[in-house]
Amino acid sequence: MRPFDGRRVILGVTGGIACYKSVTLARLLTQAGAVVDVILSQSAREFVGAITFEAVTGRPVAPGLLDAGSALAHIRLAKDTALVLVAPATADFLARASAGRADDLLTAVLLATRAPVLIAPAMNDGMWSHTLVLRNAALLREIGYTVLDPDLGPLAFGEGVGPGRLPEPETLLAHAGRLLESATELAGRDVLVTAGATREALDPVRYITNRSSGRMGVAIAAAAWRRGARVTLVHGPLEIPLPVGCRCIAVESTRDMRDAVASHLPSADALIMAAAPADFRADVSEHKIKKGSTAPTINLSQTVDILADTRALRKPGAVVMGFALETTNVEGYAREKLQRKGLDFIVANDATEEGAGFGSDTNRVVIIDAHGERETPPLMAKTLLGDLLLDRVVRALPPVS
Repeated sequence: MRPFDGRRVILGVTGGIACYKSVTLARLLTQAGAVVDVILSQSAREFVGAITFEAVTGRPVAPGLLDAGSALAHIRLAKDTALVLVAPATADFLARASAGRADDLLTAVLLATRAPVLIAPAMNDGMWSHTLVLRNAALLREIGYTVLDPDLGPLAFGEGVGPGRLPEPETLLAHAGRLLESATELAGRDVLVTAGATREALDPVRYITNRSSGRMGVAIAAAAWRRGARVTLVHGPLEIPLPVGCRCIAVESTRDMRDAVASHLPSADALIMAAAPADFRADVSEHKIKKGSTAPTINLSQTVDILADTRALRKPGAVVMGFALETTNVEGYAREKLQRKGLDFIVANDATEEGAGFGSDTNRVVIIDAHGERETPPLMAKTLLGDLLLDRVVRALPPVS
């Protein structure tokens, strides 16, 4: 998984109840292809044993600073790593790191490395709000470390809800990916992505929609943010979590999606229209349509065509990618749509193909550019396809002036 494959990551774990999440994080990093070296503080070992991390990473936990045979372990680890990630980071760790201490392996590595450092504090909300803790976090940010704010949520048993909770492992993985990303062609660019289906009301309880899960659009938005872009995601109801780091705008109807796209399109360097807006709307009944002896007649009319209707709002030089999901004449309909809507790319796929289309984690597509050239990537995970599609968008972007 880009950009983790073959990269060495140090996962520092300091003592707190949130250590249990660090095990999942170590597993996610390893599954993404990273080589994970875990450094446990002495207090962290009281919460989670070293053998647990060895089981999920396939690698021994790093020794103590003064263990026999490890005199230069902090130098070796510091030179070999692409990222140092500390999760959870306790108030004590923040104090020692901001003071430049090197009294254990983790703090010694921090002083010896020049790799990016990502720190995820977790503690009681009262501790996090203390002036000294906030000052220590600010100092670490000042010297170039990325220090996340804790999440708002349930704390340790009996401590209620507050800001102090360790972000979820998937969120930390996303932030780690952004720091590891070496290709930064999207840094400073505004990317507008749409995802998911829209809903057109029939009455107060029923609606017309389609089977789109939003996976493709969310994968593209997540990849664009990881690669440095400022991402706005306009989405209908989704079956999956929202991507980390993106500005997310929830909409219901196709008209709602059109209005949101129109609002953000003038500043967008790229529009990737991966959503599946409903094509038809009905006259909405004021009250619930009752079941009777005969089925009611529903009169349908076409919804607004978002790409065509907002065409005049596109920023000069903006790259526009559309999608076409068909069941017959897939490439023919896609090429017609490409020309009619003035797109730079269209991504076409067959809804009837197994492993592709709505609701699947994978997709097989045909990519056609404005010159009619076609590309046929193999069946692949939508997360991987998201990066492949972004590569095409990046190549078509004009240079930053």
